[in-house]
Amino acid sequence: MEKKTAGSKVWFIPDCYWPEITTGKHYVSHEAICVLNPGQVDARIKLTFYFSDAEPLRDFYAECKAERTNHIRLDLIENSQGQKIPQGVPYAAMVESDQPIIVQYSRLDTTQAEIGLMTTIAYPL
Repeated sequence: MEKKTAGSKVWFIPDCYWPEITTGKHYVSHEAICVLNPGQVDARIKLTFYFSDAEPLRDFYAECKAERTNHIRLDLIENSQGQKIPQGVPYAAMVESDQPIIVQYSRLDTTQAEIGLMTTIAYPL
């Protein structure tokens, strides 16, 4: 059987937003870039974040081991200069990898008692 390569090396998420408010006691508002690496080689991942009225935030890095997943919590990650993603500001993300990966984005919004969860597959290049 012929082995096929799954995934892409570049992905885009145009609608990101980390809510400023958390009302839940057990769940905090957050986002995650969920990565699946179905390949045989560990993937080195670089994240860039774009804003409508500010320069991009660059140099965020993560890894996803071969044949594993990694849920990159965007409220916990910081770049090589110690910068974090701002809350309450819409932005977009580019995910680049040196190996083919699959990328999904999720947002947990706990600003109201009725928790909202949104998820989507990112756009591959």
